[in-house]
Amino acid sequence: MTVRTYFASLGGLPPQTQLLTDRATFTEAYAVIPKGVYSDIVTSYLPFWEKTRCWVIARPLSGFSETFSQYVMEVSPGGGSDKPELDVGAEGVLFVVDGELTVTLGGKDNLLAPGGYAYIPPASDWQVRNQSGQKVRFHWIRKAYDYVAGIPAPDPIFANELDIVPNPMPDTEGKWATTRFVDPSDMRHDMHVTIVTLQPGAVIPFAETHVMEHGLYVLEGKAVYRLNQDWVEVEAGDFMWLRAFCPQACYAGGPGNFRYLLYKDVNRHMKLGGELRR
Repeated sequence: MTVRTYFASLGGLPPQTQLLTDRATFTEAYAVIPKGVYSDIVTSYLPFWEKTRCWVIARPLSGFSETFSQYVMEVSPGGGSDKPELDVGAEGVLFVVDGELTVTLGGKDNLLAPGGYAYIPPASDWQVRNQSGQKVRFHWIRKAYDYVAGIPAPDPIFANELDIVPNPMPDTEGKWATTRFVDPSDMRHDMHVTIVTLQPGAVIPFAETHVMEHGLYVLEGKAVYRLNQDWVEVEAGDFMWLRAFCPQACYAGGPGNFRYLLYKDVNRHMKLGGELRR
């Protein structure tokens, strides 16, 4: 049986004796938010959510994320929301890393355990509840859906990564693979949230430089990541934001697999500035 682990230890406050030096980095091309900064004092609270707090790790902002927001949500027993999303144009992906979450969509309950994935289309009638006896932690990635005339919005998806066979990258002997929840050729989707797995010693062997913006949350393991011109050590619990065209590469450090939850925007024309052309 395949066993997956997901970093989920958040909160608390470092002791007064801890050094202030850390790996937190914010540049015009990338940002690194290490796990050590997810303290109790940087949490946020959301309207119509009960017994819930969250860490906002990406949001649309000049010089930062342009296409998405990402929260790490923590819901105590009995908590949740009957109005989780207030933006009718927003789509969302939920990914559970600890505990159990009940997502009700169109009147049907769906139970998500660790590794559970849900795609919530825009303008959906949905609710979330923690009906268990322990806290549940999950990632919530939100994006304004980019409608295209003649292409309908996607259908909801509920899945678990344990039920999906990862797709190996060509010429890597399976050492670098991607777990996909959505068919890449499905033009209804304007974002993909996948899980990338690099076995110990595996590499991304070139500096990827592309138009897709990225959010990477490390679920497991450690690695050295090339971000723009810098080599940065990252480990489970760290988050990286990469601007479009930021060069990126990776060495997986071992001893176990290096795995991360990856966001990218896909399948749409680039928006052009200036006045409307006739």
